[in-house]
Amino acid sequence: MIRLLALAALLWAVPLAAQLEVPAEPTETPTPVQTIAATQEAGDDRRIAERIAGIFAELPAFGAVEVEVNEGVVSLSGTVPKPDDIARAEAIVNRVAGVVTVENGLERDLSLSAGSAGILTLADRWNSLVRMLPLIGMALGVWLAIAFLGYLIAGLGRLWHRIAPNSFLAELIASAIRFGFTIVGLVIALDMIGATALLGAVLGGAGVIGIALGFAMRDTIENYVASLLLSLRQPFRANDWVQIDTYEGRVIRLTSRATVLMTLDGNHLRIPNGQVFKAVIVNFTRNPQRRFHFDLGVDADDDARAARQLGRDTLAGLAFVLSDPPPEARIIEVGDSNVVIRFLGWVDQRDTDWWKAQSQAIPAVKGALEDAGFGLPEPIYRLRFDPRSATVPFAAEAATATVTPSADEPPQAKRAVRDVAASPADEDVRPADEIAAMVEEERNRPGEEQNKDLLDHSRPVE
Repeated sequence: MIRLLALAALLWAVPLAAQLEVPAEPTETPTPVQTIAATQEAGDDRRIAERIAGIFAELPAFGAVEVEVNEGVVSLSGTVPKPDDIARAEAIVNRVAGVVTVENGLERDLSLSAGSAGILTLADRWNSLVRMLPLIGMALGVWLAIAFLGYLIAGLGRLWHRIAPNSFLAELIASAIRFGFTIVGLVIALDMIGATALLGAVLGGAGVIGIALGFAMRDTIENYVASLLLSLRQPFRANDWVQIDTYEGRVIRLTSRATVLMTLDGNHLRIPNGQVFKAVIVNFTRNPQRRFHFDLGVDADDDARAARQLGRDTLAGLAFVLSDPPPEARIIEVGDSNVVIRFLGWVDQRDTDWWKAQSQAIPAVKGALEDAGFGLPEPIYRLRFDPRSATVPFAAEAATATVTPSADEPPQAKRAVRDVAASPADEDVRPADEIAAMVEEERNRPGEEQNKDLLDHSRPVE
């Protein structure tokens, strides 16, 4: 029994000791070094030379190579067609058994003789090109067929004009289809003749050229993209009265390069679409109701609230001023000698000219205030005369000679005499349509540019 327990304990301890044993570090197996035999059998150099000469005889590039072997050392001399053939010949010789080392004295053949390597290489390439002519012709035919298919699809003008929101975008879609089919046909043709490397070089060169042209034609590309976005956004209509940055006028047309305006002086104004797209655009025609305003200053001693009420009632009494929204008057500033009141009124531009309305409203309110006895003082300046700095004797009597108006003088005497004018109700305030008529005449004039207008009245304005 004791022997059995001792045997069991021994069997349990052996695996445990194997687990606790520290693993030994792996040892690197040394790479065997090829040694050179101390002796050489007779005829080995001849056999090596014959073997190398036989191999070179089967390779046209090594037809002019001479081989010498002495004690296993191979000496190569002669010419080869390409620089790569020099290293290739040495690699072949090193694979022959018994070769100790190689003395490579090969050179590239640079002569211009009829049998030179350069001429032979050129001849080989020409022969390869002649043999590939049928394949090149087929690849060219495939390219032309695919490109012709793209032109046929792009020629479906009615379809693209129906899909695209305007003619400019329709032409852009057609051009993209033609370009896409041409590039796909070129890729397939080059792949057929195995010139994929040439395709990569062409695409890489095209990318570099595209980046250079992008920087050089940045403004042109910006205008082109802006024209596309403006044709989609439609920020205004033809004959709209707009202000683009500091330029103001009526819109004649939107072309693929510029927005053409007719200024209020009757001059043509072309603004690049890149500038129009980034500019702040004010459209005075979009909302027919437009407000005018002007400022008048009443005497600081007068009742500014009464003057404000009187001016507002006067504006409300003008036939061309809208009652909804009603006219308004605001006290905006207290000056040195007056109180400035801003008067505001709304007109309907379809029935009333904005400039004419403002031109009639100003004298109407001014006359009403003056008739009611309100003073509209001019700026007052105080002058001080110092006798010590005068170049001539100062006459005190000059101050007493100044004529001052009497305080009892009626308000009518304080005002300047006004010319007799017609009543505001008798004056014409209808919209002036001279510029609008000129724009319509310009748009209806036959010409090549009429077909390039990107404004579409059937689409909503942004």
